[in-house]
Amino acid sequence: MVYGQILHRHGRGDCSVNLNVGGFKQRVERDVLERFPQTRLGRLLCCSSNEAILELCDDFSPSEMEYYFDRNPSFFCYVLNFYLTGKMHLMDGLCVVSFSQEIEYWGIKERHLDSCCTEVFEELNFANSEQFEELQGSYSSIEEESESENELEMFEGSWCEDVRKNIWLRLENPGYSRSAKIMAIASMSVVVVSIFAMCIHSMPEFHQVDINDNEIENPGLVLVEMICVVFFSVEFVVRLAVAPSAKKFLCSPLNIIDFISVMPFFITLALDLMDNEETADLENVGKVVQILRLMRMFRILKLARHSTGLQSLGATFRNSYREVGLLILLLSMGTSIFAVLMYFVENESLESQFHSIPIGWWWATISMTTVGYGDMCPVTPLGKLVATLCILTGMLVVALPITLIFNKFAKFYQRQNNNNK
Repeated sequence: MVYGQILHRHGRGDCSVNLNVGGFKQRVERDVLERFPQTRLGRLLCCSSNEAILELCDDFSPSEMEYYFDRNPSFFCYVLNFYLTGKMHLMDGLCVVSFSQEIEYWGIKERHLDSCCTEVFEELNFANSEQFEELQGSYSSIEEESESENELEMFEGSWCEDVRKNIWLRLENPGYSRSAKIMAIASMSVVVVSIFAMCIHSMPEFHQVDINDNEIENPGLVLVEMICVVFFSVEFVVRLAVAPSAKKFLCSPLNIIDFISVMPFFITLALDLMDNEETADLENVGKVVQILRLMRMFRILKLARHSTGLQSLGATFRNSYREVGLLILLLSMGTSIFAVLMYFVENESLESQFHSIPIGWWWATISMTTVGYGDMCPVTPLGKLVATLCILTGMLVVALPITLIFNKFAKFYQRQNNNNK
């Protein structure tokens, strides 16, 4: 007689099932387990082969019709109570992670939790998720520290090991020594001076012309620009020369910003030195130079190297792409809905400016983001009602994801401050 026939013979004659969970034995009626056929014990009753049974339990005794489970016997009392009452309760002294793993093993859903335990479970689950994020943050800090140690180990055996390591630490870690802090302050000061000079250059009071009334560069601002670029260039070259890994150095986002901030000056200088008469393709050199000069605004991003807040902001955006995507999605949906509503409400009014849906998009965007330029406004009562709903909806849509992003920013900022101490 094969095993499946033995199982069916006992299964049809007996109305109960013998369960052994971690040494705790219990005899349970079959009709009790059949109340929840999607659970592990409910599915166990439908098995017709040894392989199927052993997929759901750890061992099985055909002679005694006893199923063995290597699980927590104390928690199994709560499982039995679930089959009898249809409600699951939290187990005292069991963490929320272990509880979730246990109910997942037995095939019990979270919706089966009784109302007295649902709120407590959600609070514990939320607190556990926050602790997990903090733990991840500590792991990230440990990884950053180990990465820094690995970088220092890369200096071993290289040329001018001690000199390069000392220069690297002073340029990369402002808290390493007093000289490192002075160099960081000097670098930040040059960045601020460069940005200030770029802003001053746009003011008409500092524009100069030659004898032919052609606009020329202000000599003083040009000198300041050259000094700043020389400083940035020397700093970049020195950091590249002493870097433990040139490839890793050039792939760093902050170093790419440093390179982009000085590149326009040298390209502009090369274009100015070229003879326009010899090359017919340089008719638009002036426009190219203006675009390259505009790229000097990337120097503002150099402040991120010395600013904990900007570094935390960048880390927040990298780790909040879901929240940012949700914010953009909600704003896009709201903009489209209220633009269409405003168009159909205001379209028939002669005094209205909403002559098309794309025009309504612009109005809905500045209204939902609470900017409110006032260049467009509804004139009909229904239009004003739609505008009110649009503003209120925009406040809610913007406020909800921003809270999540701000919490992440606060955590990254605190961790960055702790690392810099």
